[in-house]
Amino acid sequence: AATEEEEEEVDGDEELLGAGGPRTWTPQEKLLHEARLKAKAKRRLRRTSSRDSARESLSEGGEPGPEPGSPKGRAHDRRSRMGKGRGLPKKGGAGGKGVWGAPGVVYGYQEPDARDPNYDEVAQGDTVYATVVPELEEGELEKNVQPMVMEYFEHGDTSEVMELLRGLNLGSQRHAVPSLAVALALEGKASHRELTSRLLSDLVGHIVTPEDIAWAFDKMLRDLPDLILDTPEAPQV
Repeated sequence: AATEEEEEEVDGDEELLGAGGPRTWTPQEKLLHEARLKAKAKRRLRRTSSRDSARESLSEGGEPGPEPGSPKGRAHDRRSRMGKGRGLPKKGGAGGKGVWGAPGVVYGYQEPDARDPNYDEVAQGDTVYATVVPELEEGELEKNVQPMVMEYFEHGDTSEVMELLRGLNLGSQRHAVPSLAVALALEGKASHRELTSRLLSDLVGHIVTPEDIAWAFDKMLRDLPDLILDTPEAPQV
C-alpha cells in the first residue's frame, strides 16, 4: 500500500512537470506543488511512527499497557503518591492482616504464657496453683483480728488463732496484732489477760517476732492516755 501511494505521488509530480519536460510554473502551480510535498512528508512520518509502534507491540507479545499518566496505570503502582520511597513492599513483605511474617523467618522457642487464650493446661504438664492473698491494710486489721481474739477468750485454743492469722497476709501490720490483743485484754477480766499472755508467748517465732512484741508495747505506752479513757486502771494493769 505504501508503494502504491508513493507511485501516485510521483505521477502527480510528473503531471505537474508536464510531458514535454520542465517548464515555467505559474504561482498557483508552485503553491500546489509545495503543498503536495508537505503532505507527502507528513504521510511518510505517520507511516514510520505506525510501523515502529506495531513492532514494539509485537515484540512485547501483549496488549499495549496504559499510559503512565492514566488512572488505570496508577492503581497498581507501588510507588508512593507523595513521591517518596522506592516502590518496595512495606516491611519487606512481612506484617499486615493475615500475614505471619516475612518468608523464611524462623522463630525461636518461647515460654508458654498462662494468660494466653490458647494456653493448653493439659499440654503443659503438672500445674501448681497458688492462692495470692493481698496484704492486710491498717483499717482492716481490727475488723479481722478483733473477732479472733474475742473468740479465743471463749475457747482458749492458741493453735486455732495461729491458723486464722496465717490465713491473713499481715505483712507490715504484724506488730499491730499483739497491741490489739493487749488492748482488748485490758477491757476484759483477769482471765482474759492471762489468756493474752499465753497467746503472745505462742505467737512469737511463728506469727510475730520479739521485735514486733517490743514495738507493740512501746506503742501502747505512747497511747496510754487514750487507753485510760476506756480503762481508767490501765496503767496499774
